[in-house]
Amino acid sequence: MRARAAAPSTLSLLGLVRHMAGVERWWFQRRFAADDVPPLYSTDADPDADFNDVDTAGVEEALRTWRAECDRARAVIEGRGLDDTGREENGEPVSLRWILVHMIEEYSRHNGHADLLRERIDGEVGYLP
Repeated sequence: MRARAAAPSTLSLLGLVRHMAGVERWWFQRRFAADDVPPLYSTDADPDADFNDVDTAGVEEALRTWRAECDRARAVIEGRGLDDTGREENGEPVSLRWILVHMIEEYSRHNGHADLLRERIDGEVGYLP
């Protein structure tokens, strides 16, 4: 989970899990619900700490955190309409519809990254039955 894709990239499977936990929190709690919750991993000093600080990070802890953030996101949007809005950092409204589409894009992009990492780790390429 900590294996890097290729130098100088800090991309790893563990980093992707941590990153997506932070993305779930960012869009659903911070932007949509306007909850004042801190970032999970990133800091002002290291905005990419979700990827950079994996050498001693716990895999099970990261997976638990990601699952918990997904559960919180579901709770935040339960019963809400697609046209309900949250706020971007600049104060502009952003609809739940836009956030959900953006999350599909985010997961799609990073699933592709994960597949490339998997190929590098196990040496198998292409479709696996």
